[in-house]
Amino acid sequence: MQVDRVRARFAAWYEIFPRSMSDDPNRHGTWDDVIPKMPYVREMGFDVLYFPPIHPIGLAHRKGKNNTLGAGPDQPGSPYAIGSPEGGHTAIHPELGSLEEFRRMVAAAHEHGLEIALDFAIQVSPDHPYATAHPDWFYVRPDGTIKYAENPPKKYQDIYPLNFYGKTWEAQWREWRDVIAFWVEQGVKIFRVDNPHTKPVQFWEWMIRDIQRDHPEVIFLSEAFTRPKMMRVLAKAGFTQSYTYFTWRNHKQELTEYFEELTQGPMKEYFRGNLFPNTPDILPFFLQEGGRAAFMVRAVLATTLSSVYGIYSGFELCENTPLAPGKEEYLNSEKYEIKAWDWERPGNIRPLITRLNRIRREHAALQEYDSLRFHHADDEHILFYCKMLPDRGDAVFVAVNLDPHGAHQATLHFPLDQLGIGWGDSWEADELLDGYTWYWHGPSQRITLSPETPARIWRVPLRRPGGYREESLAGELAAQTNAVTLESGADRSPQP
Repeated sequence: MQVDRVRARFAAWYEIFPRSMSDDPNRHGTWDDVIPKMPYVREMGFDVLYFPPIHPIGLAHRKGKNNTLGAGPDQPGSPYAIGSPEGGHTAIHPELGSLEEFRRMVAAAHEHGLEIALDFAIQVSPDHPYATAHPDWFYVRPDGTIKYAENPPKKYQDIYPLNFYGKTWEAQWREWRDVIAFWVEQGVKIFRVDNPHTKPVQFWEWMIRDIQRDHPEVIFLSEAFTRPKMMRVLAKAGFTQSYTYFTWRNHKQELTEYFEELTQGPMKEYFRGNLFPNTPDILPFFLQEGGRAAFMVRAVLATTLSSVYGIYSGFELCENTPLAPGKEEYLNSEKYEIKAWDWERPGNIRPLITRLNRIRREHAALQEYDSLRFHHADDEHILFYCKMLPDRGDAVFVAVNLDPHGAHQATLHFPLDQLGIGWGDSWEADELLDGYTWYWHGPSQRITLSPETPARIWRVPLRRPGGYREESLAGELAAQTNAVTLESGADRSPQP
């Protein structure tokens, strides 16, 4: 039996490209540039700092700006075109720094309360040492050349996929296992696995089990945006966490149905969804079209629907310029160039993300994966749900306006019987985003959510026998004179 550590269930990931951390598009970042960014990441409340591949990048068919062909050596190329004469999957891109400097960076991350996650992408550039040493590990055309990767209509001339069914498959499988073991020795215990659905499930069953036998703390995240059946199979094969379709679920009914499937059905026993509202590969139309309000909406959903989530840097800055109309890709993608981010860009939502991560840390109900329950709100744009501990020691309710373009009103129906509150009782709810206490009477409460204020998050203290509010200063709050009356008819007062 494999027992996962807590970070497998409760974590917040933040993805950066280390080569962009110099803040100068003309200078390749180093591990020494990454370390000063750690307080920025940690202060927002993240605990996993995730890197795309950090290995040498091939020159053959190197991709240039916006995935163009024919880039010269002065362009950095895609980090997913792994391998050059300088080394392969156990080597570090020379401009990032040495292995010793990498270890120093990992140690600094731990000092900041961060863990490092690495991308494990089983693919190589034509310049990778494997292409010369092990040509039998690849798909070979009749003319003897190795086939490059394709995912129509996309073509990846700079990448060779691997053939896991060749005559020397056992040696290849052991080699990939040893790559993971190498990075575990360097202090890395979390791996995001790129496109695992294109490799044999049997390989993952064997490799994950073999690694976790000696290192049960190692976490594997499956990045498989593919058919539901295959995503479920990979989770059963041993992946600790899995990407989900959350990235494209925007409407109330589809969100409700999908997350009930994930957290309340049989999938909850083996599939743990890690919610990413964006990735370097994916800029969803919702974010393109909804502006800053859309980023706030997706931030609230990602942080509260699941106990594990992540964002790719630029999300907190509301970066949403697409490559072209109808394309879910970023213009001037960081996959093909070194970026210099304006970390203080006006309109950023860093304060909101920081607050959401703090709420997650302070409320145990949000740290559980399968405690999610949806409740009735009588407007199709407002999603209303709760996370409550089995012993009812913590209950957090969330209402989100899914429309980034307009305000909507809804009556929310709270399950007072589950909270130990009588239907005729007065009761209080602590609003966690603005720090006020709302005073209500009865189960049905009217609220308005706008693009500027798209969500409310309440902690409802449970009633003890006799009607006393648990961990409450309700009497003191009720006596305060600065309560204001809301349109819902509720009073709210600052928390002490």
